[in-house]
Amino acid sequence: MKNQNIKVRKHYLLKMAFLALPFTFAACDTEDMLNPVPETSISDKNAFDTPERIIGQVNGLYDAMKDGQYYGGRIVVYNEIRGEEWINRLTNGVTGLQTWQQNVQSGTNEVQNLWGAAYAAINRINVFLQGLEDNKAKIDPTLYTQYQAEAKFLRAVAYHSLVTLYAKPYNADNGASPGLPLRLQAETTTANNDLARSTVAKVYEQILKDLNDAEAGLPLTYGSAVLNTTRAHKNTAIAMKTRVYLHMGNYAKVVSEAQKIVSGTTSFTAPTGVAHALQADVALPFTNYTTTESVFSMPMSDLDAPGTQNQLGYYFNAAPVGNGEYYLNAAGIVNDAQWPATDARKVNFIVTASGNKYLKKFSKPSPFTDYVPVIRYSEVLLNYAEAAARTNDMPKAIALVSAVRKRSDAAYVFPATSFATQQALVDAILKERRIELLGEGFRAMDITRTLQTFPEKTGSGLNAPAVAPSSTDYVWPMPNSELATNKAL
Repeated sequence: MKNQNIKVRKHYLLKMAFLALPFTFAACDTEDMLNPVPETSISDKNAFDTPERIIGQVNGLYDAMKDGQYYGGRIVVYNEIRGEEWINRLTNGVTGLQTWQQNVQSGTNEVQNLWGAAYAAINRINVFLQGLEDNKAKIDPTLYTQYQAEAKFLRAVAYHSLVTLYAKPYNADNGASPGLPLRLQAETTTANNDLARSTVAKVYEQILKDLNDAEAGLPLTYGSAVLNTTRAHKNTAIAMKTRVYLHMGNYAKVVSEAQKIVSGTTSFTAPTGVAHALQADVALPFTNYTTTESVFSMPMSDLDAPGTQNQLGYYFNAAPVGNGEYYLNAAGIVNDAQWPATDARKVNFIVTASGNKYLKKFSKPSPFTDYVPVIRYSEVLLNYAEAAARTNDMPKAIALVSAVRKRSDAAYVFPATSFATQQALVDAILKERRIELLGEGFRAMDITRTLQTFPEKTGSGLNAPAVAPSSTDYVWPMPNSELATNKAL
């Protein structure tokens, strides 16, 4: 067992360090290759030599985030299938069966692979920030500030995605529970591998620090629809803060952040920076990936696809376009009476095949190059709506949730009971999130942040039990790869 642990430790650390290396490898010469640096360190003497190489490093940070095991697809899938909206069709352990069944363990592939991909991205960010600081004289000061801000934004996204999956919700005890090893330094050797978990509150504190720094340093706009969607700008950081504060239950801060990028009374737009707004056609952001509704997305192309069995279309779309790994649960939101057949989201995004309903929101065929949405403006409006309802601004909450609904179904009238009380309005907004954000990776996060029980699921001869907040299965365990290599845990 000891030898096996040593082997695991060596393999894991080598993998993590390799993935965190600067992505400009052309600078390596024959001498470097024949005389490699010991342990897991690598010379970065060329990585920050020129402004061109530095922007290459920035692009590499985004590339690390969209690893197929991470924001290239898998984290979205796992946060979907943990909830009640999906039925597993193919009982394939490689494509999340244990996650759907709510019985992942420390050694489960998805638990280990996602953690490894996310921390590899974090360390790559940390290595970049150190290299940028060491070479700041080689770049224009404005770009230095911007690149630093982009890196911090990505680090905040990474830590938030991890803390919402591998730690108890902030709202369970105001963040007092154990959170994550909070790695903020560039690591190229094993010297500092042993690091205890910070509390959930400390992790959130760092997330918000990074996001505030990012907002201060990011540009208002890049002047290009593609870059405004695929690189962080000021509104991107603000939008992310509305999500983070919502998870903390700090609804007043959700409102104050949202007000920076949401103006209007019945239709809403961002008053500064990128002019974010809902598109009139709800399907458009999923075919034209760079509209102003898409605040931040992971771009894909035929030459840069998520990789086999990572893609959203592969999981959720019916054959022959997708693989139909998961179909929509007849007992879930798809058949809810408050989601009528006239709603454009049902018309455009739901397809029936072999008697089951599938989601075709991600409709590109193999190699499944749909952009992966990370933040859409509709989420921001619903974050704001929920926070407004919870702070007793009922008219604003109703206007915001109505804007999202009526974009897809102009004739729809919410039942009077939906707005009768503050709790009824909150419930209506939470239901609207299930409809609007279906397939985009929010369901499990919404369940845990509101301390609900994961409902039981039954279909295709399979069953997944209900999971209460008190259960050890409510959040994912630390992976064996971390437990074996971090003696401070």
